[in-house]
This record gives sequence, structure tokens and C-alpha cells, in this order.
Amino acid sequence: MSSRSRKWAFGSAGAVVVAGAFCAAFVSGVVGEVLTIVLISGGLCAALLLLFLEVGLDEERELERERRRREAKDRRTLELRRRSRLPQRPRRPQ
Repeated sequence: MSSRSRKWAFGSAGAVVVAGAFCAAFVSGVVGEVLTIVLISGGLCAALLLLFLEVGLDEERELERERRRREAKDRRTLELRRRSRLPQRPRRPQ
């Protein structure tokens, strides 16, 4: 998730909460109460889901970094083992 889309998503969730607050202030009756409950609940739930998504994506990035480090380490270890197994020429007598 890019930084720009993350900002849009959290901003949209905040805007829905603000719209619910405006409904509470300016729309009277049962319709106002229902709109307030639905909009504020929806916006807060969306923000919470986005937080969970962000945590999950961060964990996936960390796992990918670990996998790459492990693969690089394994490649280096394998290369060192190959080098140590190469036949060496006998030394010349001096």
C-alpha cells in the first residue's frame, strides 16, 4: 500500500466520522440518530481495519527481508564451502 493511498484511506475514514458528527448536530429525529450511528461506526471500523491491514503488511515486509537475508547468507556459505573444496596445487619445493 503506497503512502498516498494510505493517506486517502485514513482520510476517507476520518471524513465519514466527521460526516456522522455533522449528522448528529444538524439532522434531527430518528433519521439523524441512525445516520450518526452508522457513519461514525463505519468510519471507526474502517480506520481499525486499515490499522490491522497496515500491521499485516508490515509483518509481511519484515518476513520478506528476513527471507532475503537468509538466502544471501546461505549463498555466501555455499560459496565459501565451494572455495574451500577446490583442489589446490602442490607447492613447489624451494
